[in-house]
Amino acid sequence: MIDVALLAGRLLLLALLYLFLFAAVRAGIGLVSGQRTAVPGAFNLSVTQGPPALKGVAVPVIGPVVIGRSPGADIVIGDDFVSGRHARVTPAGSEAVLEDLGSTNGTLLNGQRVLGSQSLRPGDLIEIGAVKIKVNRA
Repeated sequence: MIDVALLAGRLLLLALLYLFLFAAVRAGIGLVSGQRTAVPGAFNLSVTQGPPALKGVAVPVIGPVVIGRSPGADIVIGDDFVSGRHARVTPAGSEAVLEDLGSTNGTLLNGQRVLGSQSLRPGDLIEIGAVKIKVNRA
């Protein structure tokens, strides 16, 4: 009788583990923290060059978007040349603003180092480490 109870307990534990893993994958744990829904007319950041796992990642700028190596960043770049909180893109009315957050190796916008904050336009190219991110409108 105890063997049956132990088997049932193990099966229940296994089912709960699979349920947890399924929920974690559906929640989007991984490259981009949180799921964002595109807003028509909002800016959109699309990774065009970088590690295969990041290529094609697109994040709408509907709130501040932090880019960096830290797991808490919205776009996580696993590169030693990228700071934990490297740069931030923030919506500002009908615009978006790029700001370097005091990174060691800097942030490039269209090949020029970002000093302070700069307004973004569709077609702009942000470079952080070996990753290139294109700015578009959603």
